[in-house]
Amino acid sequence: MGDTANGWSGTASLRFARGARGTRHQGGGTAPLKVQRAFQGADGRCELPVLHTAGGLVGGDRLHISATLEAGCRVLLTSVAAQKVYGSIGRSRRAPAGSWARQQLTFAVEAGADLEWLPQELVLYAGALYEQRARVTLAPGAGWLGGEVVRLGRTAAGEELGQGRWRSLLEVRRLGATADGPDRWELVDRLELSGDALEEAHGMAGQPVFGSLVWAAPHPLPAERMQRLLELCRSDRAGLEGEMACGALDQGLVARYRGPSSTAARFWFVRLWARIRAEQGLAAPVLPRVWPFQEEPLAQAVCGTSADGER
Repeated sequence: MGDTANGWSGTASLRFARGARGTRHQGGGTAPLKVQRAFQGADGRCELPVLHTAGGLVGGDRLHISATLEAGCRVLLTSVAAQKVYGSIGRSRRAPAGSWARQQLTFAVEAGADLEWLPQELVLYAGALYEQRARVTLAPGAGWLGGEVVRLGRTAAGEELGQGRWRSLLEVRRLGATADGPDRWELVDRLELSGDALEEAHGMAGQPVFGSLVWAAPHPLPAERMQRLLELCRSDRAGLEGEMACGALDQGLVARYRGPSSTAARFWFVRLWARIRAEQGLAAPVLPRVWPFQEEPLAQAVCGTSADGER
């Protein structure tokens, strides 16, 4: 795959601006990343899928996806297919300890803009080493929703992650309201799943699927509305297997999944996505055309009800 010594180094650099008919985009990608055709939602939101054409990541690969949203833009960024990360530990005499595949995400969202980053599942093969670093910079009044679902080993084939590792660093920074106003960190979330953490009760407890969803709200919610939103989000766990929990941030929420089913994790996160859209008075989400759902994840959720119980 690519240069066997150094791996791929692919980039996708995007800029979004608000036009008369909704959000439009400029930019593109370098191999192995390819920006697909954009779709315009009825509400003017730009839905843009990014394709990784190489079929998976190996040790040494580097990907960088960056997006800048000008004021008032609405964007959904997603991926065309699940991302595979192949094992590298013990595969090379030159690097028996393996090599890391890495992805960098850099998002800058201006005032009144709304970015949703909802890629498809990440699958780590046995012995895979993968690290993702994401930095999100938000202007006052900007919002960001990001989710990820990770499968640790191809469990359907009886495979576990083994000596592999998954690392993630998410940094969400809110700019000051004035030029000399202080910035603040909305969230700094550093995670690693490997070794004992795969089996320990405070880690994965032997479960193969981890999920995380973070919403940085454009404005703080009153305590009563946030509490009601969390209650609704927790009720959306009905009928899904696995352990699911969510809690409030100073300005938003974070949700976690641990369990056996990537489908259950995706379905819960889609329901939370709908809740969060409704809370902001935005159009209900429509599943991207590139997603391979065989069932309707919103079928059992009542997602059009706001925090005060009204439509």
